[in-house]
Amino acid sequence: MFLTRRGFAALAGLTALSACSSNNPLSSSSSAASTGSSGPLVVGSQQYYSNEIVAELYAQVLEKAGMTVTRQYQIGQREVYLPEILKGSIDVFPEYNGNLLQYLDKTATATDSASIQAALTKVLPSGIRVLTPAAANDQDTYTTTSAFSTQYGVTSLADLSKVNKKLTIAANSEFATRPYGPPGLKSMYGVDITVIPVEDSGGPLTVKALTDGKADFADIYSASPSIVANNLVVLEDPKNLILPQNIIPVVSSRVNTTAADAINKVDAQLSADDLRKLNSQSVNQQMKSADIAKAWLTSKGLI
Repeated sequence: MFLTRRGFAALAGLTALSACSSNNPLSSSSSAASTGSSGPLVVGSQQYYSNEIVAELYAQVLEKAGMTVTRQYQIGQREVYLPEILKGSIDVFPEYNGNLLQYLDKTATATDSASIQAALTKVLPSGIRVLTPAAANDQDTYTTTSAFSTQYGVTSLADLSKVNKKLTIAANSEFATRPYGPPGLKSMYGVDITVIPVEDSGGPLTVKALTDGKADFADIYSASPSIVANNLVVLEDPKNLILPQNIIPVVSSRVNTTAADAINKVDAQLSADDLRKLNSQSVNQQMKSADIAKAWLTSKGLI
């Protein structure tokens, strides 16, 4: 869920690849957003149910504010959707501040939300900006079962060095190269871990791989209701391997003050507890993102 200014050239090359991706709903159509200031605002989301819910929150408040909105959801992961944002095909996208900073600047040293926000404003390319982050966050985690935690006496990433076995983690395949994935774990905690690819962004397949014993750990995002439902243990991270991942809107220059104010009002009220409840409605009640968003926005007086 990464580029220095030097890296933007490399990312531009990914744009051509993203146009061929089966996870890119923008690949077969062009956006009005790329043709100038006219046309609807395009709101996008990752290929992740929670991210789609937040995108829908933004879409509905924008419509309430009088904007015309086009939805482009389930676009895949950052390697696919960020090039689309950079080329102007997407105007509004819910991101995660720590991960976005590490993607944009691999040498970043910020470890708290305020310093991450300041750093982001310096590395974002022209034409896009970030708005105010929400209190809600949804962080990558090293999560295990209570049985594994008890058997090996691990409650923290710092404990892993004393586990005498080859460690595995179920996660999206790109986790293998993330700074908080195996490279970072090795560098910061001196521990090797192998990724077992499960491509559902911490969803039920990832949870099942963990609870069935096919992996020792799983990258389950911290706002997932499956953590409590399965009595799982999220390992502490005393060295801040994983940065704060507060939800933060990334917007294009086509997002005017009225639109930005509408989006900021959402994030001003979106707490971590709110996000967990919204996610639970999706996972446990199988509600549609539009219905989840409408109910929450109505309860907050935003639509």
